[in-house]
Amino acid sequence: MFEQVTILGPGLLGASLAMAMKERQLARRVIAWSRRPETRDKSARQVWCDAVHDTAEEAVAGSDLVVICTPVQTIVPLLKQIDGHLSPDALVTDVGSTKSLICHQSQDVLTGGAAFIGSHPMAGSEQTGMDFASAELFDDAACILTPLADTPEAVRGRIHELWKALGMAVSVMSPEQHDEVVAHISHLPHLLASSLCGYLAQKDHSWSKLSGGGLRDTTRVASGDPGLWRQILEQNREEVLRAIDGLEKQLLQFKSALLNKDSNTTLSLLERGKKYRDDLNK
Repeated sequence: MFEQVTILGPGLLGASLAMAMKERQLARRVIAWSRRPETRDKSARQVWCDAVHDTAEEAVAGSDLVVICTPVQTIVPLLKQIDGHLSPDALVTDVGSTKSLICHQSQDVLTGGAAFIGSHPMAGSEQTGMDFASAELFDDAACILTPLADTPEAVRGRIHELWKALGMAVSVMSPEQHDEVVAHISHLPHLLASSLCGYLAQKDHSWSKLSGGGLRDTTRVASGDPGLWRQILEQNREEVLRAIDGLEKQLLQFKSALLNKDSNTTLSLLERGKKYRDDLNK
């Protein structure tokens, strides 16, 4: 599908993408770059990596696909950095968890003919780094594409086929709609898990030794990198705040039902939550 692919930021997602593309023969060559010398050294020792460069500018030269897998606040600055070094017909995408700001600013940044389209493979985990990468990370997971209104159909088609070839179920929506959706189904759950852990951290620490699997299952994502999540929450601030408002109303319904000893409402709320969770398993 691609002669040469450049992965900028070969962490969990970037290295997994490189592995999967090589395993499925979607890329003839994979080039890697990282800001950290130790990550570049580690990349050079991986079977999926054909070459490593010391600068992002060198790494993207001659590639027909460039995938930016760095934290969200660094994506646009990195686009500015590589502009002028991209092939005129190169396709550029990212794997960031927010999209509106990145997609709209990309229009002003890329000036040499290369096309940008936002991607968000919903396939990460609380673990970070190349050591946890897997070629199977994308199997049967969802991927959201966020083209702008003027994104050429050919560009949409190429990146759509890439994620589909990696085994993903691809959806297409505007960057703004994406940010609303993920604020509710991804960013809010992380806030909830982190808030619960932060609250319990103020209680007797011996309580944690008494907990069962429920607490671990509920709070797994709170182990995610705080620095990365700060960037995500701040870049999607308005939609996250709206999601918090909606959840507060739900919690207040539970609080009101318990205060008023309204068993019917409490049961109804619990049943609605159970149905949604059971449907996720399907």
